[in-house]
Amino acid sequence: TAALDPKTAAKVLALSDQIVAENHLTTLMITHNMKDAIRHGNRLLMMSAGKVILDISGEEKRKLTVEDLLHRFSLAADGEMLSDRAILS
Repeated sequence: TAALDPKTAAKVLALSDQIVAENHLTTLMITHNMKDAIRHGNRLLMMSAGKVILDISGEEKRKLTVEDLLHRFSLAADGEMLSDRAILS
């Protein structure tokens, strides 16, 4: 959805959520948009330097905020900085 305007991106994500739920599908979403990563799906994996550094699901994911995610990334990635694009998404 990165190349779509916000309204169309929201429609595509909502339709994807609906199809996944109705058909009990397993899907993989790759995004730099932390709000979308938190909002969609039931599990969130975050990678850095080719390695999974965070694996969050269940109630822990439902309570997660972008600020929490930034903090946890910083701790897990030994203080590595996120790009402006990731932070501002």
